[in-house]
Amino acid sequence: MPYVNIKVTDEGVTSEQKRQLIKGTTELLVKVLNKDPKTTFVVIEEVNTDNWGLGYQSVSELRKAANR
Repeated sequence: MPYVNIKVTDEGVTSEQKRQLIKGTTELLVKVLNKDPKTTFVVIEEVNTDNWGLGYQSVSELRKAANR
């Protein structure tokens, strides 16, 4: 029973994109590991950019700096 957790920033990921991520991830586990899609769990977590950091800055800070 595979469990896959996908984390993305909360910057406008659409329901359709999430559907594609779930489908594609499940298909990959079926193809590579021969897993049953009925018991394959895919969870998508959207993380606020203030709560995601790289280096010494949050993604929010990095985005602001890039847009200056």
